[in-house]
Amino acid sequence: MSWHHARRRHSSRRSRRFGPWQSRGRFFGPGEVRLALLSLIGERPQHGYQLMKGLEERSGGTYRASAGTVYPTLQQLEDEGLIVSESGAGKRVYELSDAGRAELEQSSEGVDRIWERADDWESWSGMWEPDASELWRPALRTLKSALRALHSSESPDRADEVREILDRARRELDELGE
Repeated sequence: MSWHHARRRHSSRRSRRFGPWQSRGRFFGPGEVRLALLSLIGERPQHGYQLMKGLEERSGGTYRASAGTVYPTLQQLEDEGLIVSESGAGKRVYELSDAGRAELEQSSEGVDRIWERADDWESWSGMWEPDASELWRPALRTLKSALRALHSSESPDRADEVREILDRARRELDELGE
């Protein structure tokens, strides 16, 4: 096998994550769908489709819950006595039980982390829009120049200088976005 083919095969296995995906490829960790659903139901009684849309909206459209994830989790929450459901108008509406409210209160830090991560994912939602594709090439050229400047000098202050230039550019872009 040639070096080129070996490199290509190896790199295709590697995960290429950045932004909110750098540390985890999935939006939810173990047990977090359960907490997110409890949190949404705690805001107001809702049916399954509303909960799926709520998860999507809270992540700026970057996470789309499937029925295969949401409905079994709702059934589990109901089996655990954390939610109750009532059928009406052809839809099953879920509401927190007293045990569900207690569970939600006890897990408030975990819920806060989930919604903070959702806010982070939402801030990346524009990356999939057509206009964003025009920015990738200049952004990557800027990164390449920053890396070249960093590695072309042995100055201990070079990393700080490069970081300041990038921070200044980010601040200017943030001002444009306000």
